[in-house]
Amino acid sequence: MKPVDPEGSPPLRSGRWWLLTLATWAMIGLTFSLGRWQMNRADYKLGLAAAIEARTREPALDQAALLAQTELALQLHRSVQLQGRWLAERTVYLDNRPMGGRAGFWVITPLQLQGSSQVVLVQRGWIGRDFMDRQRLAPVQTPEGSVQVNGRLALTPGKLYQLEPDVPGLIRQNLEISQFRSETGLALLDALVIQTGAPSEGLARSWDAPQLGVDKHHGYAFQWFSLSGLLVVLYIWFQWIAPRRRKNRL
Repeated sequence: MKPVDPEGSPPLRSGRWWLLTLATWAMIGLTFSLGRWQMNRADYKLGLAAAIEARTREPALDQAALLAQTELALQLHRSVQLQGRWLAERTVYLDNRPMGGRAGFWVITPLQLQGSSQVVLVQRGWIGRDFMDRQRLAPVQTPEGSVQVNGRLALTPGKLYQLEPDVPGLIRQNLEISQFRSETGLALLDALVIQTGAPSEGLARSWDAPQLGVDKHHGYAFQWFSLSGLLVVLYIWFQWIAPRRRKNRL
């Protein structure tokens, strides 16, 4: 028999009951906290998306303003308008970069800024892959002489996972600006310009918006909150309702 309080109160709970209660509520608190953390991450990234949108609406940086920046990271996503000439012989193609569901390459060419020794890498656009011959690249027109480039500022080309470092060449998996600077001897800025505008020169430019993963955080939050709610229901059923149902049948 369970111990009874001298004053006639209900039976005292066993140590096992209290242990299960503490463990369950600890798990409920943990899963609820994880859900809140995911919601906070989603709110942060929504704010970041709003900041990116606001940055893209700011007046475009011209060449002089860009070169005057001491912290290019503070101008991330800002529009730019540059003049210069393409260094076509230094063009590289980044592999495994899909666009519109099709496999292909990002085409990156250095642009030497007009009236300056400084050079900036420009992600000019995208070309599709030849599935019969990976080394065969679709033709890209690179104008000679002075050109104007409109785009937005990024820090580096998007990086893909790779097991071994790239060997310098025309086709690569990734491109590190510092490494490319050492390889070529070019006075590269610590930034990348993603060229925008209509397709031209054999290049498509339907760039995707930055993927911040807000939906992913909402999905994880729903899972954690659902688990937290399930634990509450199971606790109430097995620790309160089920024992009373058994008692009433006796």
